[in-house]
Amino acid sequence: MPVNANDPRAKRTHDLLIRSFQELLEETNDVYAISVQDITKRASVNRATFYDHFDDKYAFLEQWMRFKFKQTLESELKDASILDMNGLHTLILAVYRFLDRFRRNFAPANGRFEPLFEAAMQKELFNLLIQWLSEVSDSEVAGEVLNATAICVSWSIFGSALQWSRQPENRSMESSARNVMIVIAASLAPVVE
Repeated sequence: MPVNANDPRAKRTHDLLIRSFQELLEETNDVYAISVQDITKRASVNRATFYDHFDDKYAFLEQWMRFKFKQTLESELKDASILDMNGLHTLILAVYRFLDRFRRNFAPANGRFEPLFEAAMQKELFNLLIQWLSEVSDSEVAGEVLNATAICVSWSIFGSALQWSRQPENRSMESSARNVMIVIAASLAPVVE
């Protein structure tokens, strides 16, 4: 039977599993080396409880990355708005900084999880953008157009940050983010006028 995500006990257990994994990761810096058994042992729950909350380790890792990325965005974007160039710039830089830390802090053995983590981050960025666009767009803008805009903008920001993070020595973070902001601002104009 699936866990009710609204149940406070389920939420506490979910958060405990995430925290336990985070603690283990800080000790080992190797996602691959941390097993479900390690996580459940640290959290003092049984494996069945873990599988009540997550289908497998990959589903867990996706949730963990989405949580970490969302937490970062929320802390850096407290009062930011997509209507404000400063807010857009802050968003872009937050994504760049997160990917920069991600690349510097992960062991090479974790490379097999990169696509999973990247997809989780991009989904979270899309969710934020669709929320922002829904709040500020003209009510006559079709939902399909908002969705397409959020997809294009999230991939533009994330893709440019990902590309930059692979070779940060080629261009400064600030310079790259500023150029991306100019392009993104132009693509947002039809939706947020």
